[in-house]
Amino acid sequence: MTALSPELPLWDTPVTHRFGVAMAMRANPYAGELLRAIDLTAAQSGCVITLADTGDSVSEEAAVIRALRADRVDGVLLVPSAGDEAVINGLVRMGVPTVLVDRISERTDVDQVGSENIQSVCTLVRHLAERRHRNIGLISGEPGLTTSEERVLGYRLGLGRAGLRWKSELVACGLSTPGGAAAAAGRLLDGWPSPTALVVTSEAMLIGVQYEAHRRGIRIGTELAVVGYGDMDWARRVEPAVTTMAQPITEIGRKAVQLLLSRIADPDRRPEAVRLAPRFRHRASCGC
Repeated sequence: MTALSPELPLWDTPVTHRFGVAMAMRANPYAGELLRAIDLTAAQSGCVITLADTGDSVSEEAAVIRALRADRVDGVLLVPSAGDEAVINGLVRMGVPTVLVDRISERTDVDQVGSENIQSVCTLVRHLAERRHRNIGLISGEPGLTTSEERVLGYRLGLGRAGLRWKSELVACGLSTPGGAAAAAGRLLDGWPSPTALVVTSEAMLIGVQYEAHRRGIRIGTELAVVGYGDMDWARRVEPAVTTMAQPITEIGRKAVQLLLSRIADPDRRPEAVRLAPRFRHRASCGC
């Protein structure tokens, strides 16, 4: 089991609550930014956090949640792993104040905060269609995640609004990993019809698509348009810079702490599911 980190340092404010933060540190490119936002907001409210790395594994997640509960934290901020129902069910059943962060589910019995997915991906597809792309491919994320399913829905909605037909041969699953996305991009580029543009639905998968295009000698922005969901620092610095929907990671971290404090203050209030809108970052990878 992954050991819990020491409590992150607090300023000179008296401690009012201790929160456990359970998330995969290496699997999420934005983990550091999210954790900083959570830590800062918690500290401003007189709270400290204990970090537990889930490794993006349901079994590891269950272990670290048990450890956090044994450590008597006052609440849990959880970025759930794919396929996680038992862990969340247990937290809800035992009445542990809990907020699901980033990976929103379809549940209505727990507080949640994450990015809006459907309209955001729809906007990316329509942007490509307006540039006269007709074969727009999609590299989707790990099956079983609500975020992955919503981004696929956004792709289909964008096609419909642009008057384009859904073609299953233009869709491939990248498993939310760089390697999976590289393989998915290869399948699409070798297929028929070959896409002239790709919508990539996570930061990690953008890395794989960049790698595969470079390996094949394909010039992004000239021979292949690429747009993505998520805005890692490198995406702004590569040539060409990547057109993306930038998730409001800092705002998600702040809101997660606020929801947890509200739940502790009023355990009987109706659970909230908060969606925060990403920001469109128009750069050169789309060929504009």
